[in-house]
Amino acid sequence: MDGLLTIGQVAERSGMAVSALRYYEAQGLVTATRTPGGARRFPRSVLRRLAFVRAAQNVGLTLPEIREALATLPDGRTPSARDWARLSESWRDRLDERIRALQQLRDGLSSCIGCGCLSLTRCALYNPGDVRGAEGPGARLLSPALRRVPPVSNAG
Repeated sequence: MDGLLTIGQVAERSGMAVSALRYYEAQGLVTATRTPGGARRFPRSVLRRLAFVRAAQNVGLTLPEIREALATLPDGRTPSARDWARLSESWRDRLDERIRALQQLRDGLSSCIGCGCLSLTRCALYNPGDVRGAEGPGARLLSPALRRVPPVSNAG
């Protein structure tokens, strides 16, 4: 198993927590071999794969979407520059939408961002009679591209 990295080495080199690496392995995003004692060993190419995962998350992709993208690569190989160009092209619209939403948020920081709190004096102008409250909880005027959906707990 020469040339393979321990999970600690991968964590240090990638900047990711050991627990995240275990989770990514369980989710099928990376693979590891096992020593006779059960310790994980990763090929060095896992570092590029993890960089791909992080970049895709920064674009806003979910782990299932990232797994789907990686599944298009033959034999689970590490993404090449050509693969990155092909896969990331389909994410361009999503990234553009996030950029537009962030610009709108930035431009509206000095006024109401639609949080529904009604604590700002100006909110009466944006939400008279609390009409947004009838639409449900949360930041109704905040772009959906900027709303984070809380992760679903696996705890029973």
